[in-house]
Amino acid sequence: MNETEAPEPHQPKTEGRIPIDDLLKDFVGRAGELLQAQERTRGLLEAVIAVAEDLSLEAVLDRVVTSACELLQARYGALGVIGEDNALSHFITVGIDGELAQRIGPLPTGHGVLGLLITEPAPLRLHDLSQHPKAYGFPQHHPPMKSFLGVPVRVRDVVFGNLYLTEKAGGGDFTPEDEDLAVALAAAAGVAIENARLYEDARRRAAWLEACMDVTGRMLGGDQTEQAENSALDLIAGRALQESASHLALILVHSSPAGPYVVAGTAGETGPDFAGMSLAMEAAEVREVERNGKPVCLDDSRELLDLTGEAGPAKLLVIDLSAHGTHHGLLILARTAGTGNFSKTDVEMGAVFGSHVALALALDRIHRLREQVVVFSDRDRIARDLHDLVIQRLFAAGLSIQSLRRFTAGESALNRIDSITEELDTSIRDLRNTIYSLQASTHERELLSKRILHSIQAGAKSLSYTPRLTLTGPVDAVTDETTINHLLAVVSESLSNAVRHSGAQIISASVSVSEDALTLEVDDDGCGFGEPALGNGLANMARRATDLGGTCAVTSTPGKGTSLVWSVPLP
Repeated sequence: MNETEAPEPHQPKTEGRIPIDDLLKDFVGRAGELLQAQERTRGLLEAVIAVAEDLSLEAVLDRVVTSACELLQARYGALGVIGEDNALSHFITVGIDGELAQRIGPLPTGHGVLGLLITEPAPLRLHDLSQHPKAYGFPQHHPPMKSFLGVPVRVRDVVFGNLYLTEKAGGGDFTPEDEDLAVALAAAAGVAIENARLYEDARRRAAWLEACMDVTGRMLGGDQTEQAENSALDLIAGRALQESASHLALILVHSSPAGPYVVAGTAGETGPDFAGMSLAMEAAEVREVERNGKPVCLDDSRELLDLTGEAGPAKLLVIDLSAHGTHHGLLILARTAGTGNFSKTDVEMGAVFGSHVALALALDRIHRLREQVVVFSDRDRIARDLHDLVIQRLFAAGLSIQSLRRFTAGESALNRIDSITEELDTSIRDLRNTIYSLQASTHERELLSKRILHSIQAGAKSLSYTPRLTLTGPVDAVTDETTINHLLAVVSESLSNAVRHSGAQIISASVSVSEDALTLEVDDDGCGFGEPALGNGLANMARRATDLGGTCAVTSTPGKGTSLVWSVPLP
């Protein structure tokens, strides 16, 4: 280059540089994404807070679905709760009003894609729900649904249910970011659901315990009349109906040891229809409840009660009413089909309630017997006072009047003295008859139930357990001494045979009194026998029944126990 030539001006290099406009566009785009992410994070936090605001399980489930729809801009949402049979036991929906839901019909139970999420609990996104191979189709009147997002809801690593979202706003598909948000919300929902379940469980248990205390207090603090005793069973049935959210509650007692049950207490809209009804209740599960005292749930009521409605047979909960070996009957709780099964809490606390009210029934009976003893003791005192004071004074007055005969010779005066003396003698005889009747009624009223119990206790001294005793009907009203003596002898003999020969682990005795018969039944689960052993025991019991015009039947199978039914007519 020539030294005299001017140098060329410097030109900036542009290779590898991004124009400022592109940088600004990229910055604005990223800022928008950050704002959108911040907005969705804020929405997720608000949804989590909303879910945790309520402790009611039903409210929590509804808030989960509502918050998910708002957060992910879904038109329809649902949460299906998985039941014990791996089907949907509850289905909470958002976006479908009550009128439309009624037109659609029954809620889904877990078929198609919904069932796929149950068997394979993992997030699932679909462009078109109806095109999936597992698609089950929609019922009539169901709104169209295309885009779909489903995620499992876990509680303590156990799948509680699934969250379903459909129809993304704007007609698009759910994105991976939507899936991440749904998974995060489902995790928070799992914690809220567990807290709600624990709270609900504690509340339900407290309500059952309050019912136990309330019923027991009202039973033991009320009237001790026969009418009050009968109404106590209705009180028990009514409170159990309320606490278990059932539709029908029945209390059954044995009409006779070998006979059917009789409905003695009812509650519920259809309860009065069953009052006084005889029910066989021959199901093996019911007999097992009687034997071991553990409650049992039955999914099909048709074998026991005719409670089949439009939605199917009712669900039953059978609870034993026993306390200290004494069986007072059965409590039957029924829920119509479609209202869900009885929860584990209801089953456990129902058993606690049954034992509490059975104890209250026993205490109520003891209290009434004590009241009778007070009355009888007062009668004895009156009888003694009449005998020791009144009769002696009347007798002394009679002697004094008789002594007046020596002071008069008039015929009319002597006749008057004889008349007064005769009246005093008649009064003394009437008083003595009254004393005897008071003592006799006292003796008769307190004999039978006490003596039966004493016979059972005396015969079971060598056992490590106490035989179960059930008294049904007006047992204490039996006054015939001959019948009572034969009964007590048969109780002692049958219990002695079971203790000495059967090796039984369970022995139950029941005495039932109806209008015209007295029946004793003794059952054991011992070794049984094919042919009765030689001896006078069975022959004596049969002869006692024959002497009273009754019957005695013994049935036994080797390895399956023995049953004795001894029944005699009442004079």
